[in-house]
Amino acid sequence: MFRRRIEQGAWKPGAQIPTVDDLAAECGVARATIRQALDQLEAEGLIERFRAKGTFVRAAPAANRLWCEVETDWSGLLRSREGAEIETLSIREKLPATAVPPAEIGRPAALYRHFHRRHWRDGQPFLLADVYLDERLAPKVTEEDLRTKTALKLVASLPGVRIGDARQTLTIGTADVETAAALRVPLNAPVAHVRRAAVDQRGVLVMVADGIYRGDVVRIDIKLR
Repeated sequence: MFRRRIEQGAWKPGAQIPTVDDLAAECGVARATIRQALDQLEAEGLIERFRAKGTFVRAAPAANRLWCEVETDWSGLLRSREGAEIETLSIREKLPATAVPPAEIGRPAALYRHFHRRHWRDGQPFLLADVYLDERLAPKVTEEDLRTKTALKLVASLPGVRIGDARQTLTIGTADVETAAALRVPLNAPVAHVRRAAVDQRGVLVMVADGIYRGDVVRIDIKLR
């Protein structure tokens, strides 16, 4: 909330912000909680404190902070995110269709392979992803594919696969304990949940991917006309 005030100009560079006591009363939390929040802003270089003077806004967040675009068209979803690295955390084989998150399109395959992955940029994790791929296609996936390709690009690039339909759903939520630890954000920090599903030319649900994006780096642009 305090970072957003700086981002939106409510707390301008050079201005003094309210005292810890005032902020604690406004937010209804302990003074220690306010101090922890201010410590984080200070570590990010957004504020500076002066003994006997108060706390002042040092600078606005960098203009490119919201750099992680959640694409809304097919060509955009197939583009590689420049500078991103993908880490595979675990792989589970031969899962039944009942273990796959529900999708509103296609008919399920008999078995799926589950890839649990984390995406990084500049040493910062920004996306935690669970990818469920038709087990029949999984042997075609290389280690390089797992390191370099997003879920939809991965399945669309497999030999013999032609995507007949694909859907994307986005909802806003908060980070649970596991997500907060994996993405290095506070518990209950805002996150964007994105579910993507792809069906092949035969109508088989070949992929379902659940992604959780850090809310502080996500941008969604939609062309209205």
